Amino acid sequence: MAEVSAESRIEAPAQKVWAQLTDFSAYGEWNATHTSFPRGGPASLEVGGTFEENMKLMGFPAEVTWTIEDVETARTLAIAGKGPMGVNVATRYTLTPDGAATTVRIDGSFTGAAVSLMAGKLKDSATAALNESLRKLAGLVT
Repeated sequence: MAEVSAESRIEAPAQKVWAQLTDFSAYGEWNATHTSFPRGGPASLEVGGTFEENMKLMGFPAEVTWTIEDVETARTLAIAGKGPMGVNVATRYTLTPDGAATTVRIDGSFTGAAVSLMAGKLKDSATAALNESLRKLAGLVT
């Protein structure tokens, strides 16, 4: 298993950050691993909803089928996915209002036999991507 996380204080209210985070037509503007939604982003954010995403991890393309596990508007979005080579992926976005700003935390995990072979490189690559994503997200909402 490989677990990664990144956190950043963004100088914008949680509602504004949430609106950008869940604007799937603009997902590629801030999400560093995203390349496309082959069938479009999720039609609605409801627990049990599914969508497919093409991503690039460690320089390799990957298609992940996501299931929405938890949604609380302007607070939490948790998704779990199945990727190539039996790899399972989970991502949780947590927004914590802090006055006129918002602390945004992204937690991710990767499990599966293939992960143990490359856990160190995967952690480094994914952590760098999370930090870049938070930087870009902040740039879009501030």
